[in-house]
Amino acid sequence: MTEQLDEVTIRVAAPQDADAIAQVHVRSWQEAYADIVPADHLAGLDAQDWGRRWKQHLERGPQDGVTTWIASADQRLVGFVSVGPSRDEDARRADREIYSIYLDPGIWGHGVARELMRTVISETGESTHLTLWVLADNDRARHFYRRHGFQADGVERYDEVGGAELLEVRYRRN
Repeated sequence: MTEQLDEVTIRVAAPQDADAIAQVHVRSWQEAYADIVPADHLAGLDAQDWGRRWKQHLERGPQDGVTTWIASADQRLVGFVSVGPSRDEDARRADREIYSIYLDPGIWGHGVARELMRTVISETGESTHLTLWVLADNDRARHFYRRHGFQADGVERYDEVGGAELLEVRYRRN
């Protein structure tokens, strides 16, 4: 069952958001990748460990060129998105990459991801080339990205996740 949300607020993440980001990150992975990533890997995800890593990342601040926005509703964090310089070999200097966008599974379908994506596009600029990598088997995410103007550009790679080699597809906007 999904829940009703009051107003969603989006702001830049701060170090004190790290634990809440990690909780959403782990829950989202466990739900979204349940039939894609090996179950033992998903079961072993440690939100405390991810929280420590998120805190370190957020404490570094903007010098790494990465911005993380969080979405809050009903006084709790319900989603986040991280964007930074593209890490692809063929990227141009101004290209940006969406490194992650995750929501608490209980609020999927309530427009929070849409608001996060609108924030990214607005903040990076309509004409900025944005890329992201998505697991080929993640149909829900691929559909979401297409609705927001992203298209698979023909570049693919394999990534090892939990002992499995999983195909990722690059999507590009503009």
